[in-house]
Amino acid sequence: MEKLIHDFSFGLFIWQSLIFIVLIFLLKKFAWKPILSSVEDREEGIRSALDEAKLAKEEMAQLKSANEDLLKEARAEREAMLIEARAIKDKIVGDATAAAKEEASKITAAAKSAIEGEKKKAMVEIKNQVAEMSIEIASLILKENLSSDANQKALAEKYVKDLNLN
Repeated sequence: MEKLIHDFSFGLFIWQSLIFIVLIFLLKKFAWKPILSSVEDREEGIRSALDEAKLAKEEMAQLKSANEDLLKEARAEREAMLIEARAIKDKIVGDATAAAKEEASKITAAAKSAIEGEKKKAMVEIKNQVAEMSIEIASLILKENLSSDANQKALAEKYVKDLNLN
């Protein structure tokens, strides 16, 4: 737990949070609205089909004595329409769910790829900075005149004092 707190990167946390919020926004904007609108359209179509079937049933009830055979046909047709409407609704919902899952996985993969790219870029930058600092330290050491033992000893004591201060 202590290592986790010690290695916590506030900048990485901000970027991850930002990417997560963008992902949620994209899902809300491009996935949920089309899915909900298609489901609502289909529900409206089913409702209208049910209302039409209900009207047909009422008309058949009024003509029951004269049209008993016609009433039986209309009921069978209504049941077929309901079964077909349910099958179509289930298919549309299934297709929309599959499309949403596929889109979500694509967005997730793209976000992971972007995070990996940023991570690699940061690692290259850190390596470059470490190399530059190493070159600067080496050039400072080489600038000092190390020809005599007294100069070497004084230089070593100077660096030890600098290290103790930092």
